[in-house]
Amino acid sequence: MQISTLCVYCGSSPGWLPQYAEEASSFGALLASNDISLVYGGGNVGLMGAVADGALQAGGKVVGVIPKALVAKEVAHQGLTDLRVVDSMHERKLMMTDLADGFVALPGGVGTIEEIFEMVTWGQLGLHTKPCAFLNIAGFYDHLFRFLRHMTEHRFLKEQHLDTILMEIDGDKLISSMRMHVPKQVDKWIDRKTT
Repeated sequence: MQISTLCVYCGSSPGWLPQYAEEASSFGALLASNDISLVYGGGNVGLMGAVADGALQAGGKVVGVIPKALVAKEVAHQGLTDLRVVDSMHERKLMMTDLADGFVALPGGVGTIEEIFEMVTWGQLGLHTKPCAFLNIAGFYDHLFRFLRHMTEHRFLKEQHLDTILMEIDGDKLISSMRMHVPKQVDKWIDRKTT
């Protein structure tokens, strides 16, 4: 699958571990070195700023999409290739979806989770065929994938839908998996024993 632009969802906070920001910056640089443009939420703070700066410093193209109401709160990044200010969160998400060939979640809060799982859900419904993936920095998403397995075991999430969600700890491998669009079995991340 051709991937020329990836949408990255991540926290407006740097998080607890320095590794989060370091690897977010490295992932931005990796996108640039693979000639993949970055689309993200347009902020200059936290992991959002780190991934954008990493891509820009490596010569990459970065498109930020931010609602007017968040320009001050998320401190809109003024050094981007293209900063698009929109009227609402719905318009932001739709524009980011339309611009991207795939979606990646780095560590983040409930907004990050909501955004990536909306794309996962749209994929399940057949509204798009773009890959959805998690870059599992420092094991951040281990518990989430255990819960997804729990959902599957309790028959609220189909196995084939779980298997469409990609996850890697290495950015290069993640990009390769997304290009192949071959679902990565998540069982290596999950203790399948139930309590």
